[in-house]
Amino acid sequence: MIFEKSSFLREKAHKLIPGGCHTYAKGDDQYPELSPGFIVRGKGCHVWDLDGNEFIEYGMGLRSVTLGHAYEPVLEAAYRQMRLGHNFVRPSPIEVECAEQFLGMVRGAEMVKFAKNGSDATDAALKLARACTGRDLIAICADQPFFSVNDWFIGTTTMNAGIPKAIQNLTVKFRYNDLGSVKELFDSYPGQIAGVILEPEKDTPPANNFLQDLQDLCWKEGAVLIFDEMITGFRWHNGGGQGYHGVVPDLSAFGKAMGNGFSVAALAGKREIMKLGGLHHDRERVFLLSLTHGAENPNLAAALEVMKIYKRDPVVAVLWERGDRLAKGIRKSIAELGLQEYFLLIGRPCCLVYGTRDSEKKPSQPFRALFLQEMIRRGILAPSLIVSYSHETGDIDKTIEAIADSLIIYKKALEEGIERYLVGNPVKPVFRKYN
Repeated sequence: MIFEKSSFLREKAHKLIPGGCHTYAKGDDQYPELSPGFIVRGKGCHVWDLDGNEFIEYGMGLRSVTLGHAYEPVLEAAYRQMRLGHNFVRPSPIEVECAEQFLGMVRGAEMVKFAKNGSDATDAALKLARACTGRDLIAICADQPFFSVNDWFIGTTTMNAGIPKAIQNLTVKFRYNDLGSVKELFDSYPGQIAGVILEPEKDTPPANNFLQDLQDLCWKEGAVLIFDEMITGFRWHNGGGQGYHGVVPDLSAFGKAMGNGFSVAALAGKREIMKLGGLHHDRERVFLLSLTHGAENPNLAAALEVMKIYKRDPVVAVLWERGDRLAKGIRKSIAELGLQEYFLLIGRPCCLVYGTRDSEKKPSQPFRALFLQEMIRRGILAPSLIVSYSHETGDIDKTIEAIADSLIIYKKALEEGIERYLVGNPVKPVFRKYN
C-alpha cells in the first residue's frame, strides 16, 4: 500500500497541531510507519484513507461507533433535527424525550444529565460524590487505563506534568477484584473517601461477587459508588455493565457508543444524589453540568435514534455473536502456530483486545507495531478487535485469514528477530514521561 498523501499531510499536521491530531490514541506514535495517517470516509465497518486505501476497521472510533460508520437511520435523525436548529436559549423538548428514553434503558438510574464527552460525566460524578459526602478523596481502579482528561485522573499517570501535587494527592488507588485493597483504603483514610470509581468490567470479569460486595462496602463506609460505563454501556447489555451484572451503582457515566460517533455523554444516578445539581432541594447548590453545547439537539437526536435501534434490533446479541466468531478463528490460528504465550486474546467477545509478547514472553510494543503493520498490509486496521453491528460474517472471516497470515510473520520475527520484519519505530504507550 502507498501512503504518500498521508505522509505529506502528517508533516503539516504536526506543525499546526500538538501531537498532529486531537486525540492521543489516534496519534502517529500509536501506529507503525507503514500505516494510514488520515481517514477520510467510512461506511459500515469499512474505512478509506487519504490515499484511497480501503480497510476493514476494528477501532470503531475508539469504541464510539457500535452500529457502524455513517449509519443511515442515525444520520437521518440528526439531520432532521439539524434543520430545526442546533441550540436555543431555552431547553428543547428533545432533552426530555432523550432523558426518558435513556432512563427506560438504564433501569437503576432515576435522573440523567447530558454532556458532550465522557470526561464531563465522570468529573461531574466526582463533584456530586464530594458534595453529598463532604469528603475530598476519590478511589480509582488502578487496573483500568482511563477515567478522565482532567487533573484528578491524569495526575495519577506518568504523564502528570503541569498538575499540582495537592490535586494528585486527592486520588488513591485500589485493585480490581481485590476487595481487600478497597478495605485498606477505607482503613487508611477513615471518613475521607467521597467516591469509588471503576468500570464494572474491563478485560477481566468480576470474580467472587466483587461488584456486589464493593457496593455493600461503599454503603457501609458512606462513599458513593460510581460506574464508568463508557465502554460497557451500549455494548455488554442494553442497560450497560450494571444491567449485565445486576449491580446498580449510585452514579454512572455513559458515552461513546451512546451516539454512534456523535458527541454525547450522560451522567445518571439516584435521585437523592443527582437532584443536588438541580433546583428542588434545600442543600448547597452544586454546579453540576452546565455546558453551552451539552444538550446539542442533533446529537441528542442521534442518541435517541441509537437507543431506539437498540431496543428494536438485536444489536448487543450480534456484537457478542460476531465477536465470538472472530475469537474462535483467532484462537485456532494461535493454537496452530503455538503462540499461546506470545499473542493473547483478551476480553469479552463484544469488546476484544489483544496483547503482544516478545520472545521472552514480556509485553512488547515492537511486536504490537509488527502485528498492526502486517494487518494493515492485508487491508485490516486493527488497533483493537472491536466489532460493530455492521461487521458481516464475510468481514469477520476475511479478518481471521489476515490474522492467520500476520501471525505467521509474527512467529518468524520471534524466531529470527523483529528487526528483520518491522519497518520504522515501534509504537509507544500514550502515558509516558517523555516522548
